Amino acid sequence: MQTQKQILITAGSVWVPIDRVRVITNIFTGNTGLAIALEAARRGFAVTLLLGPGGAKIPASWPDNLKIINFKYYDELYNLTKEHVASGKMSALVHTAAVPDYVPTEVFDGKIKSGQENLSISFKPTVKIVDQVKIWDPQIFLVKFKLEVGLGVAELFAKAGESMSHSRADLIVANDLSGYQARKAFIIDPAGNMVECLGNENISANLVDIISKKMGLTPCE
Repeated sequence: MQTQKQILITAGSVWVPIDRVRVITNIFTGNTGLAIALEAARRGFAVTLLLGPGGAKIPASWPDNLKIINFKYYDELYNLTKEHVASGKMSALVHTAAVPDYVPTEVFDGKIKSGQENLSISFKPTVKIVDQVKIWDPQIFLVKFKLEVGLGVAELFAKAGESMSHSRADLIVANDLSGYQARKAFIIDPAGNMVECLGNENISANLVDIISKKMGLTPCE
């Protein structure tokens, strides 16, 4: 019997604690990653979704071939992604999670007191999870997401190409913050082929199509 192809998807915001009760986060919900996970599962792939906080609109029920694992913090996402990718069981990773670029050098013990006139917090860069993926499993098909701010289309494509090459990604989904609310995005491959998408349903359908074709597989292959 042939086994289902397994896809790992990360989605949602990722919390960074500054003390035991406060976190730094971002505006992203995880709805795009969730939509991709549901589309891939609908087509028969075995999907594992690592879902962070952000308020993604999870349906009341979902397919049996979709497994959702919740996380909150950067360290949790790093460890979960490494565990699943390094297992060698995943055919593809679609990395949509909004991962922080920086974390505090020190997390305050307890709760930062109010009433201070000035409060300074020092930060250090995080290890970029997407850059570790091909180290953990060189054979996995990697889809990277790249958000930029205030770039024209030509600049966005150039940045996307550089980013794709840096992480050794097999596809990149690029968009600019100005088009974020409309969910306008471009799916780009290393050869420069591009598919323009509008809306989560359109992004999901096109992305799953392209992943399947690029990998030369069908869900039950």
